[in-house]
Amino acid sequence: MESFVQVNLERGSWLTAITLAGLLGLSLAIPARAQSVPPAPAPGKPVIDRTWSPPEVGALADDVNGKLIRRGRDLFTATYAHIGPDVSDPAKRFAGNNLACGSCHLQAGTKKFGLPVYGLARDFPAYSARAGADITLPDRLNSCMQRSMNGRALPADSPEMQALVGYIDFLSRGLPAGEKLTGYGSGNMPELDRAADPERGKAVYAKACALCHGPEGAGIRRSAPWTDLGDLVPPLWGPGSFNNGAGMNRLITAANFLHANMPHGTDYLNPQLSVDAAWDVAAYMVSQPRPQKAGLDKDFPDLLLKPVDTPYGPYADSFSEKQHKYGPYAPIRAAIAKLKAEAAGKRP
Repeated sequence: MESFVQVNLERGSWLTAITLAGLLGLSLAIPARAQSVPPAPAPGKPVIDRTWSPPEVGALADDVNGKLIRRGRDLFTATYAHIGPDVSDPAKRFAGNNLACGSCHLQAGTKKFGLPVYGLARDFPAYSARAGADITLPDRLNSCMQRSMNGRALPADSPEMQALVGYIDFLSRGLPAGEKLTGYGSGNMPELDRAADPERGKAVYAKACALCHGPEGAGIRRSAPWTDLGDLVPPLWGPGSFNNGAGMNRLITAANFLHANMPHGTDYLNPQLSVDAAWDVAAYMVSQPRPQKAGLDKDFPDLLLKPVDTPYGPYADSFSEKQHKYGPYAPIRAAIAKLKAEAAGKRP
């Protein structure tokens, strides 16, 4: 859930937007189409056929288990309507914004390279470099609640947490042990040998993103707040967006996500943004103001395990926060590798 940028429009709404753009003489031109760069599977990991598809929630029986999983899917796709900042019961206001889990984890967490969550239940408990300790799946979900949703943690035994875990567990069923599916994460396109450029990205944003997300990145609010509460198109920055500790505030995650999924309707087999444009527009997005999370200096107790694109210090290396935020990353990776080798050589 970290991370988010889904244009959560119904297809008809997108077609309407294109039609209106034509009537108003607006341009939807975007940079030249890039070649798809699907990530390679991790070495030594078997790959399940690409035709595998997640199980269907609608086929579940109307029993206790089916209701729990459906409840989890509803919480995933319309988080704001159940635990958002505007729900009627103050005790249920866990999310601090009107995003949904599905704002980052596209197609209810099932889209390849749209940060899918299928198979995730099998990965926990697991060591978290950010926490410096082993964490559970509820811990991981609460990291999203406190960062991407800019809110507070759900109790592990709460009905909402149980439903979310149940839904993710359901999407993980039927996967042979030890096998990895294609499509995890947001992609792995080539990195630039220069810093990503927010100014270039501003021009890309105006052509490819502003029609839906607005010129100020504020998104579009739903027209029936008494029933839906949330955003039709999520804000990319500003007070209603994810905070600076979220995974989508890291350039590598954001750039790959945008390349594989944006503008709305794109997938990794048919990217609409060039590689350079994706890096630059992601740099523009992460350069904008957003909520600030306290205590980020406590993240990654072992600084040698801190991702190179973490946009806040401290760091194990001597590179600036600006270079960590925008790249280039090859020099940082080389420095970290050297520091790790030196640390290994000092161990008895």
